[in-house]
Amino acid sequence: MNSVTFRTHIIDSDPDTIEFIIRSSGFFYEDEIPVARELAEETIKHGYASGYKFVFAEINGETLGYAAYGFIDGTDGSYDLYWIAVDDKLRGKGIGKAILEKVMTVVKLENGRQLIAETSSLSKYLPTREFYLHQGFTMVATVPDFFRVGDDKVFFVRKV
Repeated sequence: MNSVTFRTHIIDSDPDTIEFIIRSSGFFYEDEIPVARELAEETIKHGYASGYKFVFAEINGETLGYAAYGFIDGTDGSYDLYWIAVDDKLRGKGIGKAILEKVMTVVKLENGRQLIAETSSLSKYLPTREFYLHQGFTMVATVPDFFRVGDDKVFFVRKV
């Protein structure tokens, strides 16, 4: 595989690319897809003022995966990881890890202290929870029945 490059600026085709990646992953509900697109569309429309930041992993100009994240207002250095996803046909090749490391580098450059990630407690999301743990996150909290009855929200934190 050729070497992965990263892009942190958003382009007009990114909402469609994000939707494709999100759909390919099989991890997101249909009602979540417009939300993923909206973050990109808001950033295209409002730029930095949107509060959303992105890292796109590419090879030869083809986007393989991405992360959306942002500073948490009212904190002195906490950031939310809103989305991280890789095209399903490329999962398990270290692209998600590389994207996350790029996000962590940028957060550190912005004097961030920590990155917070959230996911579901359902068994379907076990690979997601294991990914976070393998990338140095610590599970810090669970909110019971957050998404639906029996579907808890699990919080992870990684210090920068």
